[in-house]
Amino acid sequence: MSSPIRIGILGGGAMGAVHAAAYRAIDGVEVVSVFSRNRERAETVARICSAAAVSNAAALLDDPTIEAIDVCLPSAVHPEFVLSALERGKHVFCETPFALKLSDARAMIDAAKQYDRVLSVGLLLRSIAEYEHVRQVAMSQRCGKLMSITAYRLGSYLRASGPDHKKHYTDPTTELMTFDFDFIHWLMGPPTRLSATAVTTDGGVAGEISALLDYGDGRSATVLASGVLPDSYTFSAGFRVLFENGAFELKTLFASEPPESTFRFYPEGGTPEAVAIRGHNPYEKELRHFTDCLRGEADPTLLEGQRALESLVLSLATQRSLQTRQAVAIDRHL
Repeated sequence: MSSPIRIGILGGGAMGAVHAAAYRAIDGVEVVSVFSRNRERAETVARICSAAAVSNAAALLDDPTIEAIDVCLPSAVHPEFVLSALERGKHVFCETPFALKLSDARAMIDAAKQYDRVLSVGLLLRSIAEYEHVRQVAMSQRCGKLMSITAYRLGSYLRASGPDHKKHYTDPTTELMTFDFDFIHWLMGPPTRLSATAVTTDGGVAGEISALLDYGDGRSATVLASGVLPDSYTFSAGFRVLFENGAFELKTLFASEPPESTFRFYPEGGTPEAVAIRGHNPYEKELRHFTDCLRGEADPTLLEGQRALESLVLSLATQRSLQTRQAVAIDRHL
């Protein structure tokens, strides 16, 4: 029997805890250490997966027995730690948002190629059963041509009193919209141009944003993200995907764990149908995919850094459109 893949987790917050629990369920994987500058938080996450807790990131990065590093730190510091891990010959899984600047995203992607390491990104929607199902329908064309997608992610995280507030969270274009941009890019490819509008906060920050993606061939997509809804609003996410011969709709409320979802298909004629599909833990699935890539048993392109860069392009184009109040040509923005 082969030896387990030894992993170090950077981050003792909520996502570090989610990843620790997911790795615990994957055979042939051992989480060796968990880092957080806050020793107590590191210990809390480490107990989930029977790992050591450390308050010095170098203890993981310089450990020659650790094969892979899982980065669950704030997005602004992703480049620093991802590059440090790759330079030390570690494979890397990095949470989303991957990067806040194209130059940082490209530097991490280039480093993975230079050191011949796997660099996977937490593009979570690709591992959620309902999103996978619609992707399969689109690829098979069994409902005809895909015409449009409307996706949304709505909460109150920009409000200090919001139940989903996290002070290290960034702009909604990267913190929220990046997930849906990746989903749309996965199904429809890159748009030709993007235009955006926003409701701003008293401080001039874009708090609720609408982005329209134009494909130049009759197809379109819309992404709506909000961080300024009232504190009483339950964080929600979902989509409506229109095909020539029907439509799918997903509504997810994050009022409980696991979240409550309704998933329906609306046929051309007839009555709406509940879509019954077998669910799974998407965090466990994406991390299992990562570790399978390390063994050479999975396709690394599904969650590779280039996919994250493509959604970042759309996030930055949204920011640019808000600044200029004009549509942005995506190929020119690249």
